[in-house]
Amino acid sequence: MDILDKSIEINELYDVYQDLLTKKQKEYFESYYYNDFSITEISDNFDVSRNAVHDQLKKTVQKLYDYESKLQLRKKEKKYNTILTNIKKLTDNQQILELIEELEKVE
Repeated sequence: MDILDKSIEINELYDVYQDLLTKKQKEYFESYYYNDFSITEISDNFDVSRNAVHDQLKKTVQKLYDYESKLQLRKKEKKYNTILTNIKKLTDNQQILELIEELEKVE
């Protein structure tokens, strides 16, 4: 898996499990992965050591993987979306397509 794929995977995990993280974990994560701040910039912004930021980011990413390992919500969501896409391709029944559209709105 290359760096871009890994980053996408980590961001997808964050989208699913962010509510299970602490405020500090979310702030560091979003600064680093969404706002593209360096570890030094984050440490300056939060007045903590670079090592503290690095450790917190590493622990947060590991926690996201741990959640996915136990709960598998991301995996289930991907499977669900694949099934809906395949059903759409296989049917021209308007009622079924409308039901699928309603399911997609629930997400």
